[in-house]
Amino acid sequence: MSEEKKIYPIYIIGAGPAGMTAAIYLKRANIEFKIVDKYAPGGKMNITAVVDNYPGYFDIPGPDLAFKMYEQLKGMNIEIGYADVKKVSKEEEFFVLETDEGLEYARAVIVATGTQERKLKIPGEGKYTNKGVSYCAVCDAALYKGEDIAIVGGGNSALEEAAFTANIVNKIYLVHRRQEFRADESAVEEVKESKNIELVLDTIPLEILGDGNHVTGLKVKNIVNGEEKVIDVKAVFPFVGLDAVSDLLSDLNVRDDKGYVLVNAEMMTSIPGLFSIGDVNQKNLRQIVTATSDGAIAALAANRYVKKFK
Repeated sequence: MSEEKKIYPIYIIGAGPAGMTAAIYLKRANIEFKIVDKYAPGGKMNITAVVDNYPGYFDIPGPDLAFKMYEQLKGMNIEIGYADVKKVSKEEEFFVLETDEGLEYARAVIVATGTQERKLKIPGEGKYTNKGVSYCAVCDAALYKGEDIAIVGGGNSALEEAAFTANIVNKIYLVHRRQEFRADESAVEEVKESKNIELVLDTIPLEILGDGNHVTGLKVKNIVNGEEKVIDVKAVFPFVGLDAVSDLLSDLNVRDDKGYVLVNAEMMTSIPGLFSIGDVNQKNLRQIVTATSDGAIAALAANRYVKKFK
């Protein structure tokens, strides 16, 4: 590669809590790096109603916590760039990053791309996305004030969003394929105590219905008795799991069969210089606090790695 090409010592892809923490630690280590994100800094915090399990806060709106982290970076003169990294590859002793802004080069890469909401994959979902189908109740629930909506899912995200949205809409139909929930018991109890949340259990969604312009209902099926019916709602919010945002690593053998990235204790993959942190990693617990921990560990390890090139 021509010496005219700039090679960053470290390149961080993603500015959620993991990526921003890595940036803070690298800045304190006085090493040059670049951090980019394709969306706003903060990642999933931006679409989380309330964070009540992050040390130092009894409860804080997710977007507010994201902004506090971003303000800390600004105060340290760390600039977050905006780019969509499509592919990462390794050439000799540096990495090539294909972005929508062109090619970038780095000695080490820290991937902090997180996860994205899983789709229901039923008729009508794509057609009515942003026309009544939304994957962020915090963002869009206010559009349906006083209306009836459906939330699909049985984990923490589904129940936390239901509890938050219950204060805005007229009624929520919480559709879940089992009798038992996978959420924390406190979230389950809050939902069960809500007067305007109706549990639709042992039930799967079949089709999202609409008038061509907007959602008008959700067709569901009870998997115990086979009964099908249509629930009249103005919006459908699916919360049925997450998929790793890791396609940029598709040419590198560093992921498990579900697309999550495999790393060692220092957050490095099997490829020297390629680190991965946060929710995109294969792990048992995906929380803001574990993401920040990953970021700190990877930053120090990446700093040690790139020093050998000096």
